[in-house]
Amino acid sequence: MNQMTPITTTLKDWETDQEVRWCPGCGDYAILKAVQRTLPQLGADPANTVFISGIGCSSRFPYYMETYGFHTIHGRAPAVATGVKLANPDLDVWLVTGDGDGLSIGGNHMLHVLRRNVNMQIMLFNNEIYGLTKGQASPTSRIGTRSPSTPVGSFDRPVNPCAFALGAGARFVARGFDVSKHLPDVLIAAHAHQGAAFIEIFQNCIVYNKDVFDGFAAPKGAEDKQLWLKQGEPMLFAGGAQGIALDRDGLCLKVVDVVAKEDGTPDWESAGVIVHDVTNRSIAHMLVEMPFGAFPMALGVLYDDPRPTFETAVAEERAKSTAGKKPDLAKLLGSGQTWTVNADEGHPA
Repeated sequence: MNQMTPITTTLKDWETDQEVRWCPGCGDYAILKAVQRTLPQLGADPANTVFISGIGCSSRFPYYMETYGFHTIHGRAPAVATGVKLANPDLDVWLVTGDGDGLSIGGNHMLHVLRRNVNMQIMLFNNEIYGLTKGQASPTSRIGTRSPSTPVGSFDRPVNPCAFALGAGARFVARGFDVSKHLPDVLIAAHAHQGAAFIEIFQNCIVYNKDVFDGFAAPKGAEDKQLWLKQGEPMLFAGGAQGIALDRDGLCLKVVDVVAKEDGTPDWESAGVIVHDVTNRSIAHMLVEMPFGAFPMALGVLYDDPRPTFETAVAEERAKSTAGKKPDLAKLLGSGQTWTVNADEGHPA
C-alpha cells in the first residue's frame, strides 16, 4: 500500500464499459465484484491505480477495471509490475495472475517480486487447471487430475502457492475464495501491508474443474471446514467445537475438540488452542501445509510481518550515489576506457 489521500468513489467508478467475458458461473465474476466493492472502502483513486496481468482467464482483469492497466505476456506480469513501481512508486499496483501463469512459466518472476518485497498486491487465482487453453493440468492440479494433458491422471505433485510464497520470502501471505463474504477483508489487509502482499484466491472453474473446492467453499455445509484466521484470536472452527493446537512433542499442528463452558462459550484455553499471531512465520508454514480433510482449510491472513520495500531501497541507493554530484552526460560519456580514432591511422586493432 502507498500513503495516499483517500477519495470518495462508488463501485460504478471502478467499472468499465467493456463486456465481461468469462464463462457463465466462473468464479472470476465474484472476485471482480469483491475488488470493485473493496476499492471504494480503501479510499483508492482510479487515476492512481494500476492493474497488471499476464496471460490466462484471470488476466482479463485489467479490461474490467476503470484504472490504468497492462495486459502483459505469459508469466512476465511481476517483472512489468516491478518496473512500473520503480518508475512511479506512488502508484497503487495490483498484480493479477493465475496458477499456470504465476507458478509455471512465471514462477521465477513470482519468486523475485516476492523476495525483493516490491510494494504491491498480488492476487493469484487458483483453479487448479489451465482454463484458457481448454483444461490441461496446471502446477497446482491434484494428483490424479484427468485432463487433456493427463488423460490417465496427473502424477505430478502439486505446488502449494502459499508455501511457495513463504519459501520465496514473502512478508504477507493470505488465502480466500471467490464467493466468500470475507474476501474483501483479506483484500483490505493486503492493501494495508507495506510490501509485496500475496493472496491466493481459490476460484471455481465451472467448465474444466467444477466444484473442486466444494469441501470448504460450497455455498452451504462447508463452513465447518473453514478456519478463518484473525490476529489475536484462537484458531477455532466448526462453530467453536474444534480448534488447532500445537503438538509440542512432534512440533506439528493437531486438531483438538473444544468443550463449552457453563456460559456456552468455547473453553479453548483448556484444549490448548493456539492464538493466531500473524508475525509467527513458523506457525504460518505449518498452517499452509495442513492437509485438507484431516484439517480444515486455513483462510484469511496467515502471515503479516512487514520489512523495508524494494523500491524504497532503490530510491535510497540512487539518492546516496548521486548526492553532491552535478549531472553531466558529456562527462559520463567521455569517462572510462575511451580512445580517439584518427582518420589517417585507421581503426585501432
